[in-house]
Amino acid sequence: MFGAGNATPRGVAIDLLARREYSRAELHEKLAQKTFEEADILECLDALEEQGLQNDDRFSESFVRSRVLRGQGPIRIKMELGRRGIRGDAQTQAINAVAEQERIDWFELAAETLQRRFRTSGAPSGERFVPPKERAKRERFLAQRGFDFEQIRYALSTLSD
Repeated sequence: MFGAGNATPRGVAIDLLARREYSRAELHEKLAQKTFEEADILECLDALEEQGLQNDDRFSESFVRSRVLRGQGPIRIKMELGRRGIRGDAQTQAINAVAEQERIDWFELAAETLQRRFRTSGAPSGERFVPPKERAKRERFLAQRGFDFEQIRYALSTLSD
């Protein structure tokens, strides 16, 4: 996977970062899998951060944008950021920064995501009945996507009363 000339932590990390942004924790894990010494890994990660080649804030915002494009809500995005080593306030800051920069309305995103998944006829809202079983299926879909109760309720109201 990696070239023979990249048998250093820095070489491996640069190869990875050339493909996409990585969090510090992800890079640490990848380098540890290559059996580099812990001290060498930490030194490498510190140097990459100082040089601006790796930045958790930049990674987080890029990650949030990619997940919004997939129709994911803030709850799931936070969870996935946590899995990638981004914790607490950094998660919230990234989500809020992207939401402000991109003017994301989580309620509208939930509605758009629901409409993409469950194509509906052109009938105006209120003219079709959604059986409780189908409504529950739609609620679960949006909950798994990471939308909160109010966002789900709004999205469902755009499809039916």
